[in-house]
Amino acid sequence: MEYSYQAKSIDGKILSGRVEASSEEEAVSVLHQRGLVILSLEANKVFAKDVGTFFHRVKEKDLAEFTRQLATLVDADVPFVDSLNTLARQATNPALQKVLVQLAAEVEAGASFSKALSVHQDIFSDFYISLVRSGEASGKLHDVLLYLADHLERSQELKSKTKGALSYPIFILFALIGVTIFLMVTVIPQLLGVLEEAGVTDLPFTTRVLIFTSHFIQRFLWFIVIGFIGLIVFSYRYFKTDSGIEFFDRNLLRFPIIGEVAKGIFISRLAESLATLIKAGVPILEALRISSEVVSNSVYKKIILEAKEKVSTGGTISSVFVNYSEIPPLVSQMVLIGEKTGKIDFMLEHMAKFYKTQAETTLQSLSTLLEPILVLLIGIGVAILVASILLPIYNLVGAG
Repeated sequence: MEYSYQAKSIDGKILSGRVEASSEEEAVSVLHQRGLVILSLEANKVFAKDVGTFFHRVKEKDLAEFTRQLATLVDADVPFVDSLNTLARQATNPALQKVLVQLAAEVEAGASFSKALSVHQDIFSDFYISLVRSGEASGKLHDVLLYLADHLERSQELKSKTKGALSYPIFILFALIGVTIFLMVTVIPQLLGVLEEAGVTDLPFTTRVLIFTSHFIQRFLWFIVIGFIGLIVFSYRYFKTDSGIEFFDRNLLRFPIIGEVAKGIFISRLAESLATLIKAGVPILEALRISSEVVSNSVYKKIILEAKEKVSTGGTISSVFVNYSEIPPLVSQMVLIGEKTGKIDFMLEHMAKFYKTQAETTLQSLSTLLEPILVLLIGIGVAILVASILLPIYNLVGAG
């Protein structure tokens, strides 16, 4: 829940802002921790929220743009609170603008930037917050923000390539299904009615299948539509559950070609995030926990958390990785060498680059390969459809 407050700081300044908390007591505790004397505090009503933030959300692209702009302002020695306020005024996304205003108020009240970010974990990941914290501790916040901007932009670029490669075949598939149903319900019954009126009984097998399918769709069209909608709703709800997420994630990795692309993406995410966190000085157990969230796949998350438990008892990461087929032998060997030489971050960086390049190459090949296959399948489908209609008409004209 969100609370608006007015408070007095240690140096006597009157401050106002907003704070996220689950209860009024927690909001009071948060403000007291910042060294503020509360003058007023009230809960914001749900319907009073900015309408723009309801219809907008902070996308990865928005976050990358904000991070790069903030890095530029930090490098220019602009006061930090002024930088946040400037970016808030320039933000075109209402949701991001609201968050930046709150961040500026929290930092002005004495909170560190990483502490302020941790209040908004629905937008800023543990990975993001941990790197900012390490940048604050080392005095290299500018470098950390530049890396985060690059990281978010690379992630966004890869997602765009994946969507671009899969959107065309998905569009063609749904268009084909839609056109087929339209023909079955409207056009084909009229054409086949000519054959029935002429008393043609010796029909080709494909024509008989076409007639049966057309009659079935006409008779049960609403049941088919309702069933299809029900399947979509069920699937949406099921894949929000833990078992549904695990089912989808595991079978995604088994899917031909696409599974290999997914493996490359997840392994590159794992390697890059773990290498970056280790170089930033984050403890290995915390780095493994954060990496398990960054990888965005329940199968790999379980593997990484198991590695975390193994390391906590004196074991090694490679001893866990070697037991899973989802982790290529090359990765296990490279991690093992890194653990023995003390250069695990170096090994992970090279693995991240290798698997990211491999995934992008496979994705591009997949996109190139799918187009002629789809054209071929559509051509075969059209040929069968046309033959099923024209052959009996041709036979009827020939017999006449």
